[in-house]
Amino acid sequence: MLSRLSGQLVPVFGRLTLTTDADAVLPPAGIIAANHTSLADPAIVLAALRLLGARPVVMAAAGLWRVPVLGRALAREGHIPVHRGDPRAGRAVVLAQEALERGRHILIYAEGGLPDRGDAAEAAPGAFHRGLARLAHRTGAPVIPLGQAGARRVTSGPAAKQLAGLATAPLRRPRLHVHVGPPLRLDGDGPAATAQARLAVTAAWRTAAARLGEPAALTA
Repeated sequence: MLSRLSGQLVPVFGRLTLTTDADAVLPPAGIIAANHTSLADPAIVLAALRLLGARPVVMAAAGLWRVPVLGRALAREGHIPVHRGDPRAGRAVVLAQEALERGRHILIYAEGGLPDRGDAAEAAPGAFHRGLARLAHRTGAPVIPLGQAGARRVTSGPAAKQLAGLATAPLRRPRLHVHVGPPLRLDGDGPAATAQARLAVTAAWRTAAARLGEPAALTA
């Protein structure tokens, strides 16, 4: 339902385009690693992946499960809550592994949160947590790097600014772009593998940002 709803709503709030590398064929199952810049980008990413025939299981902050309606939808569809700094955190890895074994894609935001910025400019992905590399190493699943740009034009910054952005986005319909890079196998589960994944997602983000004419794609 979330993928279908995203596919219906995102065109109302912006003009979404999608590109892939020539060899970026989605494997039957794998870990989709995306950069995280805005509360809007999960919907944008889901809408783009739906165009590629993928409806991933999303790993997201457990607090979202407490949001009325959304929380029930997330639970009903089998998305995975991540309890950071909590004994239940390990359960998310187990659930993700089970989903991969069932032939599903997993969508993960390895930065673990949103950037602390109020502007709408593009910036390279921040540091990745090691959970992505550990999950890939544990399951042997390929990592599919995905970069998105433009989500902060829909909503970003303090709460009042975010609400204003959402209210005016259907009138502005900002350009949004998602780029999918080729799948890769991480080399282990340590810092080097985490850096490898971040570099691949950053490369995909640079391509997406360049499509929007963002100078940050060249300098970040």
